[in-house]
Amino acid sequence: MTRLWIAAPMLLLAACSRGGEDKPADPVALVKLAPAMQGEAAQDIALYGAAEAGPAAKMSLVAPAEAKVAAIDAPAGTTVRQGQIVVRLAPSPTTRSDAAKAASDATVADKALARAIRMRGDGLMSDAEVEMARAAAVAANALRASFADRVGGLALRAPAAGIVDTVSVAVGDLLQPAAAVATVTRSGDVRVRFGVDPDTAQTLRPGMTIRIAGNVARAPVSVAIQSVNANVDTQTKLASIYANVPAGSGLRAGEVVSGSVAVMQTGSALTIPYAALLDDAGQPYVYAVSAGVAHRRDVQTDPATGDRVTIRKGLKPGEQVVVEGGTAVEDGMKVRTR
Repeated sequence: MTRLWIAAPMLLLAACSRGGEDKPADPVALVKLAPAMQGEAAQDIALYGAAEAGPAAKMSLVAPAEAKVAAIDAPAGTTVRQGQIVVRLAPSPTTRSDAAKAASDATVADKALARAIRMRGDGLMSDAEVEMARAAAVAANALRASFADRVGGLALRAPAAGIVDTVSVAVGDLLQPAAAVATVTRSGDVRVRFGVDPDTAQTLRPGMTIRIAGNVARAPVSVAIQSVNANVDTQTKLASIYANVPAGSGLRAGEVVSGSVAVMQTGSALTIPYAALLDDAGQPYVYAVSAGVAHRRDVQTDPATGDRVTIRKGLKPGEQVVVEGGTAVEDGMKVRTR
């Protein structure tokens, strides 16, 4: 009986001891907060496109008369200096015959004019007849000179320094007058063309600055928008932005380029510091804090310049978001500020 009286208080003491154990404290994260702010923001619009020859950069070489291709001195891709021969042509039999006839006709016309002048001096021909003979001689000599120039111009030369872009003939080809032979792209005359969403194109204006990204071969370069073509390309479904590139930029026709242009958003832009933005498998989110508790908010964003990002959906002006310590926070966790 004595044992029972001794054991009972001990059991009671043990029970009281277990009931008084402390519960684990809820985790509390140490964070820094910043407000979502309404106002003006500069949005960076990404652009993708390619460098191409400027409108005046493409120079065409054509056959001045019917001729055969004798030699191709500068194939496509060759860098040429001004005046360098690109393609050599040889006059065809028809061109030789026509040139010879033109020369003969000019000689006959000159003799006829001289005879008419003598006969007018003898009173055997009127002034009007002499003028007719003079006009015929002028026309015949012009035709002879034209053939001489065409035959003498059968060595087709680069009009300016550049790169032979295309050669559309082969040795031995018989070419008709004005037939395309080759094209040369003038060095230093390059522009960039970017494809953009048609709605985005409405926000861009000539004179805005595009920052073209650099690469291992050249430095970044800034250029001004020259023109905006809002017409939608039937294949790409994009509008076009054009900008001229300064000489010496290192950009060459055909090079794929990327860039960006800053567009100011006014009035309704809601921004937060970049540091507040987190990512969950491509879904951007932030932790908004209310009454000391952090709540996850999925947001929709627009890119922005500087150190702030524009929020299109998911937050309200004035809400406090976690900008430091967010990686240690979970949805519904209590937080305290630094």
